[in-house]
Amino acid sequence: MADIKGKNVLITGGAGFIGSHLTDILLQKGAGKVIVVDNFFLGKEENLEEARQAFDNIFIYRDDARDLGTMKAIIHKEQIDVVFNLATIALNYSFFNPYGAYRVNVDIAETLLHLLQDGAYQTLIHSSSSEAYGTAQYSPMDENHPMHPTTPYAAGKASADMLITSFYNVLKLDVSIIRPFNNYGPRQNDLALAAIIPLNARRILNGLPPILEGTGEQTRDFIYVDDTARAFVMAYENEETRGKTINLGSGKEISMKAVIEAISDFFGYKGEIEYRPGRPADVQRLCASANLAKGILGFEPEIDFKTGLRRTLDWYQNKYQKS
Repeated sequence: MADIKGKNVLITGGAGFIGSHLTDILLQKGAGKVIVVDNFFLGKEENLEEARQAFDNIFIYRDDARDLGTMKAIIHKEQIDVVFNLATIALNYSFFNPYGAYRVNVDIAETLLHLLQDGAYQTLIHSSSSEAYGTAQYSPMDENHPMHPTTPYAAGKASADMLITSFYNVLKLDVSIIRPFNNYGPRQNDLALAAIIPLNARRILNGLPPILEGTGEQTRDFIYVDDTARAFVMAYENEETRGKTINLGSGKEISMKAVIEAISDFFGYKGEIEYRPGRPADVQRLCASANLAKGILGFEPEIDFKTGLRRTLDWYQNKYQKS
């Protein structure tokens, strides 16, 4: 078994939503150094503020993880042992810049594989996405479910996963792929390209009606961000994950309409919902089988959706009361 304690760790996208929570847990678990590389497209310095106040072994580079020379220099300077690759661009970016939404996932994976093959660091833990599967052909969806990505973002995620798996097959590099379903929690981006929970929390708190795209019957499997961050560390520390792709989810699906209703109930909103046309190529159903995560990692989510949503909406309410 590997141990994260004392290891020098680099997180791409470490100032982002999931990345900042992973930063917190790595510092708490005694990582030697935690190096954040983020271009701050969606990442925010305030996401790391508490970590920087509590620990002196976190260092931030405002750089692009796609750049081979930059990443080589940082990894060499900081003597990195482990890379957690969480850098990406939000799914909604597919509708604005589809090529960019695709390429960012593939380019970062290619850069990190190149450096791993050259021995610049030892282990890569890569973050995939349930969007790589597309709409469920059966449910719950295990890791053998066909990949049928429907957006450029999802295609980039699927392509990066296939690239990493192929390098493992040929070179036996020290890699694991973790495939979270729909993350939610404090610090999730609530401005441009926002997901359903932060978007509608912000709208209701600012006196605007919540938005529902499409029929609202689309379903997702939500997992609280602290559970996801904890699972990433577990995946590094358990070497049985190497060469595997492992789902992270709750095994429960909830409709988008039910999510909007739960957000509205929390804030006491009684008004109308603003219905908009469905997103192009939107996935209609996602629900994870997390048996592999339980079997290999002993991982099960600790935070149910009702509890996690309350914590999340409390956080956004406090944020807007302070602003």
